[in-house]
Amino acid sequence: MARALNFTKGHGTGNDFVLFADPAGDAPLTPAQIVALCDRHFGVGADGVIRAVRSENLNRAHVGKRGAVTHTVDPAGAQALAHDADAEWFMDYWNADGSVAEMCGNGIRVFVAFLEASGLVTLTSGQALSLGTRAGVRDVQRSTQGYSVDLGRWRLGDDDPLVSIHGLPVARPGLTIDVGNPHTVVVVGSDEELEQADLTQEPAVEPVPENGTNVEIVVPAEPLVTDGVGRIRMRVHERGSGETLSCGTGVAAAALATRHFVGTGAPHQWRVDVPGGTLQVRMFATEDGEHVALSGPAELTFSGTVEIAD
Repeated sequence: MARALNFTKGHGTGNDFVLFADPAGDAPLTPAQIVALCDRHFGVGADGVIRAVRSENLNRAHVGKRGAVTHTVDPAGAQALAHDADAEWFMDYWNADGSVAEMCGNGIRVFVAFLEASGLVTLTSGQALSLGTRAGVRDVQRSTQGYSVDLGRWRLGDDDPLVSIHGLPVARPGLTIDVGNPHTVVVVGSDEELEQADLTQEPAVEPVPENGTNVEIVVPAEPLVTDGVGRIRMRVHERGSGETLSCGTGVAAAALATRHFVGTGAPHQWRVDVPGGTLQVRMFATEDGEHVALSGPAELTFSGTVEIAD
């Protein structure tokens, strides 16, 4: 048996996704179906899958073929939405290996572009759109670069990880940063080292993070700061997807880590170059602590229908 799935393909600086609308929350995909969709040889091909579910339907029960009843979305999503009743839509995000993820900085921008193109939301200039994620509610606005998302408060880890990266001779110290999902940032000294890193293989992080981690490799620009804006280059190995052309939350974590290493006087605005393009990061104070915002493009490339095996 199979069913037809109407989908749209999109990307943010080369970080690509398969998106589909399931407003009623009654058409979830299994991990195996997600893996099949993301397969670049036999499926549509993507770094992840995003399902658009109306928040009011998060607790809708789904009856499987054998009578098993499950909820459409991880209960953590419904709990996060309880903090903001204005979040009409929930971004149900899955990695290419079929595992769930808390948040995706590129994905949420593409998600908004998809909602707008599908006629599901209208985002006017200056308006903030609240969206539910497993990391909590996030606000997205239009920006000169495309869309800007407030990733919320960030947290610095208290561990001292060592990261072994294939292609680099010795283990490097890393910095753990949480921006709704976990990251370990490693700074290298040259563009040559950045290019030598083999991210087709997962870096080894010690101690091993309980929930896994995304690993970013960063090299500062020379000069580091131009016109008050910091500049870095970055590559990334994403948990559950492998090396990708970009990682939005990873870009934010990389900028935060570089600012931490630089110390007093470091800028609060950063331009981060990744293989898929360039993203902007801004740190700013709020009543509940410092937040970090990510700005960049979101492109929808094509739509189609694919058969999904049950």
